[in-house]
Amino acid sequence: MTSTAYAGHGRAVALMVVASFLWSTAGVVTRHLDAARGLEITFWRSFFTLVSLGLILRLWRGPGLTRRLVSGGRYLWASGVCWAIMFTAFMIALTMTTVANVLVTMAIAPLLTALVARAASGHALPQRTWWAIVLAGVGIAGVFGGQVSGAASEGLAGLLVALCVPCAAAVNWTLVKKSASADMVPAILIGAGLSSLATLPLAWPLSASLHDIGWLAFLGLMQLAVPCSLAIVAARTLSAPEVSLLALLEIIFGIGLAWLGAGEDPDINVLLGGMLVISALAGNEWLGLRQARATGASYSASG
Repeated sequence: MTSTAYAGHGRAVALMVVASFLWSTAGVVTRHLDAARGLEITFWRSFFTLVSLGLILRLWRGPGLTRRLVSGGRYLWASGVCWAIMFTAFMIALTMTTVANVLVTMAIAPLLTALVARAASGHALPQRTWWAIVLAGVGIAGVFGGQVSGAASEGLAGLLVALCVPCAAAVNWTLVKKSASADMVPAILIGAGLSSLATLPLAWPLSASLHDIGWLAFLGLMQLAVPCSLAIVAARTLSAPEVSLLALLEIIFGIGLAWLGAGEDPDINVLLGGMLVISALAGNEWLGLRQARATGASYSASG
């Protein structure tokens, strides 16, 4: 990787960090809702994602959105289905088991993504990325390890639903990477539409107050539409496992925001686990930078 290429890689990493931060706002925002709960939050969040992203794409890309959706091809629609599963399964799982169980299950996303990407492309991952995936997984498990209850007591069904999230994410990031030259942002729109349709009957009757609607509109725009779009742009440069690995920052940021904005003090396991996750991510990027500089130096010497 040349220094110019690594600069582009650095910008993509920055986009994923911003996306992960925006994704992490869901927890602290939901603490300030009056009446909306569970699947109603999922419905409104997906609905406002659909509306806001539709307006953004209309202003950004101009007319012809419907035509692009119809002619988008199988990868676009498959990615849309993956987004819908990710948007919906997370909230359903939370109604069936504990938050800790769901988050620990989601923490296997980088490993699943690495395996799916390897099977789809046949390209080997750098050893540093494999180590980062393992260390980050250990860190996330440490964050929630003391809180996780057994599947038998909380319900195996909840864990199976939660497992749909990392499985869909693994397939989705691989699809986005394989379609790097195509416009995959409309897939988010497809996913939001499918999620809205799936959850409206389950969320009815709706009970959100006007105060709730304002916060849920924020979630639709700033917690899904914008960061998901940023992640797709970043995925054009990053490998699928790197995208999934950096997305783990959502959990760390979410803990910090819940601490600052909702008074939920993290314990020592959270702090140590978070440090391990950040160290794994930083180490992966630092080693990548060293490798890029060494490659660039070798190239200059041979020239």
